[in-house]
Amino acid sequence: MTAETPDIADIDLIQRILPHRYPFLLVDRVKDIVPFTSAIGLKNVTVNEPHFQGHFPGVPIMPGVTIVEAMAQTAAVMVGVSADLADKNFLVYFMGIDACKFRRKVGPGDVLELHVNATRGKPGAKVWKFEGQGLVEGELACECAFTAMMDLPKEAG
Repeated sequence: MTAETPDIADIDLIQRILPHRYPFLLVDRVKDIVPFTSAIGLKNVTVNEPHFQGHFPGVPIMPGVTIVEAMAQTAAVMVGVSADLADKNFLVYFMGIDACKFRRKVGPGDVLELHVNATRGKPGAKVWKFEGQGLVEGELACECAFTAMMDLPKEAG
């Protein structure tokens, strides 16, 4: 970590860290990045997202698994920014999802705030644990704990 570590990641930096692309890039911005500790992701939920065609016709609800994926992407961006992993073919894999609860529907027009905190992990660690909450207008929509494995190609690490 250097003094130049940004505390915000726009869509350009997010795409330089994550391999995900449409329709599976689920975070638009990450802010309030505290290196290796926490961040807040923002997901602008729009009606033209492909999952709304079938989930559910006439009653569009963001699938819970995509909310959890958006949390994981926020956590990966936080680690990627903290460790200066832009343009380094950084990959992250789910290892576990625990204590996941859904409290409110998320749908078109909502701005989903994804608050993530690292509960285990440090610079250079492969396995990280996180706690996350998804909020809409301050109201809890989802909460869970998850474990992820950070993977870098040998030449980048």
